[in-house]
Amino acid sequence: MKPLFKRGLDAAQFVRDRGFAIADNAFDWLFLRETLVKSGLTYYETIFESDPMSLRYYPPPEESYIELAGHERVYVEHNRLPVPLVLVPPLGVTTESFDLMPQRSLARYMAARGFHVYLIDWGKPEKRHANLGLQDYAQHMFGDALREVRQHSGSQDVSLMGWCMGGLLSLLYSGFTHDPHVRNMVTIASPIDMRGGGMVAQASTIFSVPAKVVRKLSSFRLHNISPKFLHSPGWMTTLSFKLTDPIGSITTYWDLVTKLWDREFVTGHSTTSDYLNNMLDYPGGVIQDMMVKMAVDNQMAKGRVEVRGAVADLSQITANMLVFAGKTDVLVSPGIARGIINIVASKDKQFHIAPGGHMGVILGSSAVKSVWEPVVNWLNPRSQNDAAKEDDLSSAEALNRQARHRRIAEDPTL
Repeated sequence: MKPLFKRGLDAAQFVRDRGFAIADNAFDWLFLRETLVKSGLTYYETIFESDPMSLRYYPPPEESYIELAGHERVYVEHNRLPVPLVLVPPLGVTTESFDLMPQRSLARYMAARGFHVYLIDWGKPEKRHANLGLQDYAQHMFGDALREVRQHSGSQDVSLMGWCMGGLLSLLYSGFTHDPHVRNMVTIASPIDMRGGGMVAQASTIFSVPAKVVRKLSSFRLHNISPKFLHSPGWMTTLSFKLTDPIGSITTYWDLVTKLWDREFVTGHSTTSDYLNNMLDYPGGVIQDMMVKMAVDNQMAKGRVEVRGAVADLSQITANMLVFAGKTDVLVSPGIARGIINIVASKDKQFHIAPGGHMGVILGSSAVKSVWEPVVNWLNPRSQNDAAKEDDLSSAEALNRQARHRRIAEDPTL
């Protein structure tokens, strides 16, 4: 009887504790939700400000190690690599893309792994910024940011790492300027070939057909419209993201209800929801350029993008190139992202398909092992001084070949 009685007491205690946890978490979620949001907590210094762009520097963590999801520890490397790393987020989202939560912060992780980490903050565009176009971001603001990075770091060579449109802007910058000191470039789920399959490719193909007919039969051009009329508010960016996975947008709330007792899950859900629900405006000039140059003319796939009198020649890019695509990305399918490999003149270039959708590939729970860590292993030998670079590259290439063989053995479709 005693063991049975004890099990009954334990069960009652479990039910009571879980009930208290559910009540506590539900109250905070309903009335104190801001206390559950843990994004943007990594310390940084703002080293340059303009309108609307600014530049951040993330110094190495002061702790001896940082903790990732699942309580995994990464020990802080205090010997800094010579070539700084510049993180480039997309437009339309906040900089929390790369600092979502302390245990899932790309900026914090890279700073811990020995990089001088900088992040371009594109700011929060308002209607007065409606005239800003791709050239303003990719050539002028990007150039200002890299000038400050070089002055602050003391290194002319830089590495760029961009997600989605952040990768596209990195490519356009290099195409516009032919900057010989962009040593390494990492793009993740960045749109290149708008006929490469997937939801975005289908939408751009459908849009391009009537657009080409209008162009042929009339003098009307999308760039004749004032960008102010095309300026897109942040709520439209949020809606667009959610419409790519409407079922998932609903089921995440069901997951919240079923896991309301789990404080860590409630915190993660609240932080992610806050990020998705607070996306930013898209300037009308950028929308004009994207619709015409990419959706209609598919110029990125051709390697030559003409924007408002300037030409970005992607075929002149020689930086070491590492390209990722999300295996289940419905926005930027692997076929769309892969296109850049055949365009650039880089001798050192690789393409990998990683688990996850458009956001999961860079922000998801598997991103650390499938993207972040491989990027560190790839960048490390390529971020050394020239004297040490060759030996480290040989070792790294051998490890990359071994890892590639293991992935192919596990999934022959890769």
